[in-house]
Amino acid sequence: MLRIETKARARALQLLYAWELQGGPSVPAIAIGLVRLTGCRETSVLDRAEELAEQVVTRVAALDRHAAAAADNWRLSRIATVERNILRLGIHELEQAEVPPKVAIDEAVRLAHWFAGARAPGFVNGVLDRIAHTLRRL
Repeated sequence: MLRIETKARARALQLLYAWELQGGPSVPAIAIGLVRLTGCRETSVLDRAEELAEQVVTRVAALDRHAAAAADNWRLSRIATVERNILRLGIHELEQAEVPPKVAIDEAVRLAHWFAGARAPGFVNGVLDRIAHTLRRL
């Protein structure tokens, strides 16, 4: 059984993905649509996911600068939408320091395994590891 925090990160990723694809509407509006689509009614998970997605959206420019600086030879626009949003979540969690850095990285890699391509987990791990070292969290 998955922890509530893990489920919330997965839902936050789905919210961020929809947010980006839809051109940046409000996160609460996307959350309503996600609930209708998935039927998920776990309020603790949804509330945390919405909060996390809102935090990322408000800092997206700064998070993208970190990702671009750490992703050698990759322009941010060339990184797939799913991976880009996984990186945003991971960088946000590394910067906020509410969870240990290894947890933030492991959870982001787990999301990459679930939602992205075969090479994504290694890419996400490498970028977030570099950022964690830059932030002196590892």
